[in-house]
Amino acid sequence: MANQGLTYDGCNFFRQRLVLSTLSGKRVRIRNIRSKDDNPGLRDFEASFIRLMDKITNGTRIEINQTGTVLFFQPGLLYGGTVEHECNPQRSVGYYLEALLMLAPFMKNPLRVILKGVTNDQKDPSVDTLKATTIPLMKKFGLDGEGLELKVVKRGMPPGGGGEVFFSCPVRRTIRPVQLTNPGKIKRIRGTAYSVRVSPQMANRVVDSARSILNKFIPDIYIYTDHMKGANAGKSPGFGLTLVAETTNGAFLSAELVSSPQGQGDPMLPEDLGRNCAKLLLEEIHRGGYVDSTNQSLSLLYMTLGQQDVSKALLGPLSPYTIEFLRHTRDFFQLLFKMETQKQEEDGQKGGNKVLMTCVGVGYTNISKTLK
Repeated sequence: MANQGLTYDGCNFFRQRLVLSTLSGKRVRIRNIRSKDDNPGLRDFEASFIRLMDKITNGTRIEINQTGTVLFFQPGLLYGGTVEHECNPQRSVGYYLEALLMLAPFMKNPLRVILKGVTNDQKDPSVDTLKATTIPLMKKFGLDGEGLELKVVKRGMPPGGGGEVFFSCPVRRTIRPVQLTNPGKIKRIRGTAYSVRVSPQMANRVVDSARSILNKFIPDIYIYTDHMKGANAGKSPGFGLTLVAETTNGAFLSAELVSSPQGQGDPMLPEDLGRNCAKLLLEEIHRGGYVDSTNQSLSLLYMTLGQQDVSKALLGPLSPYTIEFLRHTRDFFQLLFKMETQKQEEDGQKGGNKVLMTCVGVGYTNISKTLK
């Protein structure tokens, strides 16, 4: 390879580096992975993530030293196809899925993947949130058509897991530039309250308490209850709520909460969970922007890879994860975004200060997609 690789320190932003390395074709070396820790090196869930990357690519070279503190990753071609992967239960399926959503459109063959493990936990975006916000966002970039699907076959709560998720995505040769600048006003709120291995009444209690807050805000609210039984309920009990607000211009803002895993932390009342989740959603609406904080980095990645034309997106305040993602985008693609803060008073919209992100795409082309 003519381009020499990039070197990073530490275990943070591990997925970002491997995903961008795969898309840009640049080798990456990550050193000092928890080298000062009592238990140094890669964790099981990171090793599981590397195995997943290996399954969806062809010709990827991965070297890890004996202690697991140094990783060398030379990306191969994004091959795609049908893949099944057992995700490590330390992190939820969302952790693995977020990376797949970034890579899926650029495969050689359409990706059809079954991921097994924990579907909803307190760390990562749940499958429900990704389904409700990320899939509509991908359609804005021209990734639509049949074959874009994400569904929860079985739910799995931590610590036991046992859930199953199916994701499929069509391939695209190019990504179209977007203008996501005017989110519009909130017109409806949808949600899913789910419960497994507890009384189905739990989900109803969550719904009632969430509505008690949201009804003051907007009349069009519908929260589905999803109670899975038997084999589809995974191995551990739990319940949770995902809320999504949709705007008049087709933007989606989300919030979610999950009960504490069995035997860990304080048990949470369904009433508190419902109320707190409703407040989180209102906070996310206050932050505003066209894309919620979960999907900031995905939208910026698609803008980066878009055609050589201007893309714009209005985001709420950038999360620390997104800020690091912008630094990585500069490293791997030499691309800088123009950022303009918009004070709330100027555009007559209420809420937090927004950032208008503008860039000219690098004109990424999926060379391996066979033309039919």
